[in-house]
Amino acid sequence: MKTRGTIHAKKRDSAKAGGRKARKTSLPRYILRLYVAGQTPRSLQSVENLRALCDKYLPGQFDLEVIDIYQQPAKAAAGQIIAAPTLIKSMPLPLRRLVGDFSDKERVILGLDLKQE
Repeated sequence: MKTRGTIHAKKRDSAKAGGRKARKTSLPRYILRLYVAGQTPRSLQSVENLRALCDKYLPGQFDLEVIDIYQQPAKAAAGQIIAAPTLIKSMPLPLRRLVGDFSDKERVILGLDLKQE
C-alpha cells in the first residue's frame, strides 16, 4: 500500500508541474449534427467542407451525424430545422447553429468556438 500512495503522490506532482499537459489529455468531445436536403451538390459540398475542417481542427474529437431531412423529417422537426444545410453543435456547450455550405473556414471556426493554432 505504501507503493500505491507514492504512485498517487507522483501523479499529483506531475499534474501540478505540467498542468497544461494534464488539461490537453481531456479535450472536449464535439457532438455535431448536420442537416442536409437530399443528395444535392450543395449538400455533398457541405458534408465535405465540414469533414475537412473537423479532421484538421478536431482530429479524433468529434462525432458527426449527417441527417437527410427528406429521409428523416421527424429529426428535422425535432431539431427545429428551417433551412438546410444546418449544423448544430450540441456539445461542448454553448449550443450553436450554423447555416450554409461551410466553405468560409473562418466563419465555421468562429461558430464552433475553435481556436486556431
